[in-house]
Amino acid sequence: MTMTLANLTRTLVAAAALAAASAHAQTTTLLNVSYDVARELFKDVNPAFIADYKKKTGQTVEIKQSHGGSSKQARAVIDGLEASVVTMNQSSDIDAIASKGIIAADWATKFPHHASPFYSTMVFLVRKGNPKKIADWADLTRPGVQVVIPNPKTAGNGRYTYLAAWGSVLKKGGTPAQAREFVTKLFANVPVLDAGGRGATTTFAQRDIGDVLVTFENEVNLARQEFGDKFDVVYPSISIVADAPVAVVDKVVDRKNQRKEATAYLNFLFSEPGQEIAARHFLRPRSEAAFKKYGANFKPIKLFTLEEVFGDWKTVQKVHFDDGGEFDRIYQKK
Repeated sequence: MTMTLANLTRTLVAAAALAAASAHAQTTTLLNVSYDVARELFKDVNPAFIADYKKKTGQTVEIKQSHGGSSKQARAVIDGLEASVVTMNQSSDIDAIASKGIIAADWATKFPHHASPFYSTMVFLVRKGNPKKIADWADLTRPGVQVVIPNPKTAGNGRYTYLAAWGSVLKKGGTPAQAREFVTKLFANVPVLDAGGRGATTTFAQRDIGDVLVTFENEVNLARQEFGDKFDVVYPSISIVADAPVAVVDKVVDRKNQRKEATAYLNFLFSEPGQEIAARHFLRPRSEAAFKKYGANFKPIKLFTLEEVFGDWKTVQKVHFDDGGEFDRIYQKK
């Protein structure tokens, strides 16, 4: 009898261990490598997707996050960070990964809207009462105005700010030479270049450096929520469409057998629940229903696309942001 009980106990323990191991094996862990100011968004997206996927499939998915300047994140993936998906704020960063064969070259065709589930634009966050009377891009070049912008070489919102300022001149009939002069004056007013967008927000909001922060529309609104009623948001007369593209990292998901889960995760961003979460975070959704429901979050503004002013991202990268390009020549003049 004693031996039988002992055997039974060992059997039950082994069965419990096997069940635990089986449950663990059924959990798929995805790594989402994302840009700096998307932290709060995915804190809400991830549990919503996990619950939705569990309900539909019975499978448990765990999602881990990595955040930083968009271009730095792309470089990390190229250098071996095993992302299951990337959720960036500019296509050039995903193209850079794709150029190494890690992501399919036609990644932008895999999801709707050129694989961009939502978008933002560049606006201004100023001190309460707007003491420097900042109203439009031209005000950022005035003497005595300090502008906080992350580094365009490493951060997507720094890059979009540069392009929005340059494009604002061209869209008003200015020449490339006038645009170059304008952007040179703007960056002469930048006291420090943080590596990422969240660092720039911290510099402005917590370190009290600068008179105006230029960043994504969603970031300025989240900063107001986090830091209280210390700031005002100013919309310039014109700004750029800042798409937020996404892609499955093919080389990783195929090796880890994660393609189904990774694809479902990104598809969730295009679903109505995903679109509503984005809209609540002040990201402009593609869904007309979500945009209408959260319309109060989005002030009307005249927008232009990168393509209509600059061409494609490959051209932009080569002309403006590669080593020795326009930005390097402009910033070296400081």
